[in-house]
Amino acid sequence: MAADAIRVAVIGFGPRGLGALEALGCVAKEQGKRVVVDIYDPFALPGAGPNFDPEQSPLCLLNIPVRDLDIPPPAVVEGRIAPFDVWDDTGLEPDDFPSRAHLGAYLNARFETLQSATEALSLNMSDQRITDLEQSVDGWMLHADAARLGPYDEVLLTLGQPATEQDKQIAKWTEHAQAHGLDIMAAYPADKLLQGAKDWAGKTIAVRGLGLSTFDVIRLLTSGLGGTFEDGRYIPSGREPSCILPFALNGHPPAGKPATEDIDAWFEPSGHETHAFEAALEAAKTASPVTALRMICEALAPPATRILAERGSDARAGDVDAWLAQECDAPGEQDDRDAVDKLRSDIDMAHGRVAPSVGYVVGQIWRKWQNQLRHGVNAGRPETKTAEAIIGFDEGLKRFSYGPPVAAAEELLALIEQGLVSLRVVDDPDIGLEPSGWKLMEDDTELASVMVDAVLPSPSLDNVVDHLMSACIKSGLAQRFADGLGALTRTDGQLMADGRDTRGLCLLGRMAMGSVIAVDSLHDCFGASTDRWAAGVAQRWARASSTSCAKDTV
Repeated sequence: MAADAIRVAVIGFGPRGLGALEALGCVAKEQGKRVVVDIYDPFALPGAGPNFDPEQSPLCLLNIPVRDLDIPPPAVVEGRIAPFDVWDDTGLEPDDFPSRAHLGAYLNARFETLQSATEALSLNMSDQRITDLEQSVDGWMLHADAARLGPYDEVLLTLGQPATEQDKQIAKWTEHAQAHGLDIMAAYPADKLLQGAKDWAGKTIAVRGLGLSTFDVIRLLTSGLGGTFEDGRYIPSGREPSCILPFALNGHPPAGKPATEDIDAWFEPSGHETHAFEAALEAAKTASPVTALRMICEALAPPATRILAERGSDARAGDVDAWLAQECDAPGEQDDRDAVDKLRSDIDMAHGRVAPSVGYVVGQIWRKWQNQLRHGVNAGRPETKTAEAIIGFDEGLKRFSYGPPVAAAEELLALIEQGLVSLRVVDDPDIGLEPSGWKLMEDDTELASVMVDAVLPSPSLDNVVDHLMSACIKSGLAQRFADGLGALTRTDGQLMADGRDTRGLCLLGRMAMGSVIAVDSLHDCFGASTDRWAAGVAQRWARASSTSCAKDTV
């Protein structure tokens, strides 16, 4: 590396890229270094990215209330931009859930502040699409069409979810839709979906998936078409579909988050309980998969049992142990209630009107331990099979820990009672293909003539078709952590291949799943993972500088 200035390329620049550069700016300022950063992203609003596009519909909501949106500006821009809750001028209350667009505007403002806040970083934007890279004697060279760009001392990939090959089901349905002139669309971009929905009045719409994206889709197909909610009832505009039919593998909608800060505080683990979890997680990392999950469950059981008793539940320690044991074997199979009954019950729990279930309590505790989980796993990786087991456990509990605003669950219930949404085919239906659409039940006379895909592709290298990631895999610069998961990286984000790191080629985020855990969180974009990356860059430039000095004295 050059001793006077470090050259860094960042490819993909949404919230995670912003968090990484904020961390790098802090390190560079502290150490008196100058860093020249070239950012490559075709999206026009740096820091926001497509997922938080400030120009998208405000109907797409975060699943984090203002009170929990803990992403304070870094020291490098201290005093130049306020935290989100102070910066916001729309009157949001602590228990409100901001729109993705509004947060995206804030993140873009954070980027603009970073640009002008410090001389340590020199930031340059380019909309060129990087399709390949190579390592030369001078550093990393990037390819964009016929151009070669560089050299760079460091390259950071913060690509989010790159393009992947369609899964077999969607590929088959897309071919069917094209053959018969049917509509099949992805949930995002939201504005594209909303534009298509203007032609769907009176039609039956099937929605694949029942996670957070589906709540956005349903909101776009109702409120986005002029309908309103008043006093717990939906008032249609007349432009809506006749019926919306969501479906998913497990058939259960995710549980809404606690309605207020006071209710949320009921589920707070004590300091002692949190320390016990941290110790259990540390021990679990060197254990077998089965033993690791047992250790984690043994740490979850005491706070869950305590909270259940405090909230008037009849569940006892044995019930908690049994629920956790089944969660390890078959997540979600503890609850065989009708989906609508479960939705009503979860809404009541979120408002504190009834005693919470074992699952609801465990899920809220797990949500509050996400930072501890990331720190414990990401900073010191478990064995591969153990990591896979812990990741699977975390993914299963997302039906509670990543739940939507309870208001969104209440709107869904109102739409069900109105007859505009039906969960009658929600549980993994056998889907037949007809020239006029998708048949979701054998005895169903009404076909869905439109299909909306609200399922996010898995963070796996196996089906990536993005040019840059595919090139990294083919050239041996990236290798799989395990089948079905993302890339193998060091704790500072450096890609690993054949047991060695790639000297400054780093990957942060979703496509490193396996090497890291719980990456589908805004907090992870501004957390310890970006700090470790920035510290790694500093360590490499320090080593390079000392090597250069040693050569000069020979």
